[in-house]
Order: sequence, then structure tokens, then C-alpha cells
Amino acid sequence: MKQPLTHVLLVEDNPTDVMITQEALDNAKVDVFLHVVENGVEAMAFLHRQGIHAKAPRPNLILLDLNMPRKGGQEVLVEIKADEALRSIPVVILTTSKSDADVLKAYECHANCYIAKPVDFEAFTEVIRTIQKFWFTMVTLPTE
Repeated sequence: MKQPLTHVLLVEDNPTDVMITQEALDNAKVDVFLHVVENGVEAMAFLHRQGIHAKAPRPNLILLDLNMPRKGGQEVLVEIKADEALRSIPVVILTTSKSDADVLKAYECHANCYIAKPVDFEAFTEVIRTIQKFWFTMVTLPTE
């Protein structure tokens, strides 16, 4: 039996990180469709299916950067976890910040996971592969 398509929302403003994430997921053995938005405002529009995102699917997983223009990742996380319709979507914080305060705040706001992005290309690719292996092969993700 074929696995259903997994929708992942990547909230990331760095084009290089988007490219690396896409390439790593393309090599996965699961059917993953990566949706990309560049900031927190656009992320919330996607999740609420507003404007150009009116037909957006509900993501099975959100990969969320913290440091973004317009609306930061912490604020987006708070909004997602406060919304009854969205709070069951797992949110993985994927950011360059290694700050203890950022880690603590993310978990206090109910992030499901916090991963500091390595700056090295190969190490970052391995992080994405590990996320893929854990979240798409070991974990049962919620559906809409």
C-alpha cells in the first residue's frame, strides 16, 4: 500500500536553506511535498488558507525558522499552538539560534522539537535526512 502524500510547510527566508531542505527531502523514500513561505505573516496566511493560499493543504509537519522578517518564528509558534484548529500540527524549530533562551521559550510555547541548523552544507543535509527519517518513517503524523 502506498503511503499518502505528506505535506510539509517550511517557513524559511534563506533561499540556500530552502534549496538544501528541498534536495534532502527529494532524496527521501517517502512522498513529501514541500510548501515554502518566507515569513511568519505568509505562514499564518497559508495555515488559515487566506488569499493566495486559499487552496493550501493542511501540513502534516511545520519546519519553522525563528529569525524572519515581518513576524518571527516564536510569534508564529504561539499563534499556531493557541489555535485549536492548528495546534495538533507538529512544529519543528529549525533555526541558526543556539540561544538557551530561544530553546526554552520554544519549548514553553509547545514546540515539538528544536534543532539548531549547522552552517556546514553536509551537516545541514544530514539534519534534514534525520528529520525526514524520524518524522516520516517512525512517527505517525496527524491528518486533517
